[in-house]
Amino acid sequence: MPRYALLILPAFNRVYGESSIRLTRSELAVFSTYGLGGKILASEETTIGGVPYVTFETSEPLTQPDISLLSNLSSVYAIFGIEGDLLRPLSMASLDRLSSDLITIQKYAGKTNEHFTKLLLNVTLLAGAKGLGERLSVFDPLCGRGTTLNQALMYGYDAYGLDVDGKDFEAYTAFIKTWLRNKRLKHTAETVPVRRERALVGRRLNVTFGLSKEAVKAGDVQHLAVVNADTLKSRDFFKPRSFDALVTDTPYGVQHGSKGGGGLSRSPMELLRQAVPVWAELLRPGGAMGISWNTYGGKSSELAQILDAAGLQVMDYPDFEHWVDQAIVRDVIVARKPS
Repeated sequence: MPRYALLILPAFNRVYGESSIRLTRSELAVFSTYGLGGKILASEETTIGGVPYVTFETSEPLTQPDISLLSNLSSVYAIFGIEGDLLRPLSMASLDRLSSDLITIQKYAGKTNEHFTKLLLNVTLLAGAKGLGERLSVFDPLCGRGTTLNQALMYGYDAYGLDVDGKDFEAYTAFIKTWLRNKRLKHTAETVPVRRERALVGRRLNVTFGLSKEAVKAGDVQHLAVVNADTLKSRDFFKPRSFDALVTDTPYGVQHGSKGGGGLSRSPMELLRQAVPVWAELLRPGGAMGISWNTYGGKSSELAQILDAAGLQVMDYPDFEHWVDQAIVRDVIVARKPS
């Protein structure tokens, strides 16, 4: 049977790096089932020339579209065909269309590892009807300083976010405006107040950009919008059935919680019980919702019940649980909205 090897990117975060092989194998299983028709039969960690790889067998040779899809694996650096004792490099072609520093340049306490953010986005999109399609619309209702939004933009998607923290909103606004200017991308960016019945209910950053002046003239543009407001009020700012995917890393403490429903809470479950029904309304039929959370704040079965009660179908996915620090063990759950 054909055999292949994935060389894994070194993780900047040592702890995440220790889990990267196992997480890559779990992510690869999702790619196989939902993107490649189950073509990948088995995977394992293999040391080749003293370097760890993820190797796998397939039921038939991978095509170039298959390899292009696998090029988007969150931690992959190179893909090889195994021919006896030799590795033959295969031509990768990921969706990324912007400079990688959009993802890596921001450094701040509490930033989610960018490899994990990409993994979460990938496995969520693959659960949806469109997979890793073109020009999707991605929403992060707890977007913080925009790591998920930036990864969606990297893929050429439109990105939308909402967060209650005013400082995070201002930091991300300053970052993305500066980044667009420095890259000399043709764009418009404005921050406007949002009012309801003359009362100020939030602030909104609206960005439109293209890769060139010619692209903008031709209408080949991407859209980014971020709102500074409570996530429980997402319906006040975005229309129902607006998004192909909702992807979010839930808060690990009170500093990023929702102010709705009686104050801030350390438990993500208390927030999710209120928020998931609101978020589900914003998904298009066939869209998918991916959530990561700290398992010390609630069990996966508990979160699955919340998603099911909102009319979503929880996916049967492999193990993504991994240790972050002594207070955080992170896991992933993904659910699809029926078409």
